Amino acid sequence: MILSYILWTKFNTNKQIINKSHRMKLTIEKNFLTINQSTEKIINITYEKEQNSLLEFIIERIIVNKKTADALDGFIYQKLLKTNQQKIRKKLIQHFPNGIVNLKSSSNINYEPLQKLLINENFKEADKLTNQYLCELVKINTSIEKKWLYFTDIQFLPTEDLFTLDFLWKVYSRGKFGFSVQKQIWIKSNKNWDILWEKISWASNGSMKRYPQEFQWTIKAPEGHLPLFNQLRGTQTLSYLFKNITWE
Repeated sequence: MILSYILWTKFNTNKQIINKSHRMKLTIEKNFLTINQSTEKIINITYEKEQNSLLEFIIERIIVNKKTADALDGFIYQKLLKTNQQKIRKKLIQHFPNGIVNLKSSSNINYEPLQKLLINENFKEADKLTNQYLCELVKINTSIEKKWLYFTDIQFLPTEDLFTLDFLWKVYSRGKFGFSVQKQIWIKSNKNWDILWEKISWASNGSMKRYPQEFQWTIKAPEGHLPLFNQLRGTQTLSYLFKNITWE
């Protein structure tokens, strides 16, 4: 169980610890695509009792072991940013001044503003900015201004940039949001678009929801609810986008 070695070590010091180094290695190396309720509960308990252990945990995972950040690291980072302990916050910012995701763009686009919005769970503004980035990527490759995308535009989205945008959404949403998350739900729905709309709450009882008031802009939104895509123009564009997503 994630961080079990921290809880066991800190609060049950009289109990004998067996294979502690092995436990820690498995925990440090494990990838967390999503955060379930059990993991979230353990992180919250540890945050109340031992914030420094959480900080050392993500430092060892990301900096020492050079592990790519995932949903677990994102959740811990977001928790620690809210700390009232100045030493913890100072050390956190020292090691991760702009966030925990190493931003990559083949088009030299700065995704730092999006990372900041997602860290702070400002999902509505992050959704708008994501669409702006997608349109900007198409413009770079076609010299044509865009406000939204057609299926013919998807071919101009560099894979590295699309991956970065998707990855940012997943890391700072506990693995709930992102284009690749939506694709997996679509596949599990036998690629039925109407089922997808209902599952990710873009539709209710067969009627598409109205933007923005009928959408949810918090972490409590259903899995795959964000980021939005202009499905009212048909499914072809999103279908082409899903084809370009070759990762989970």
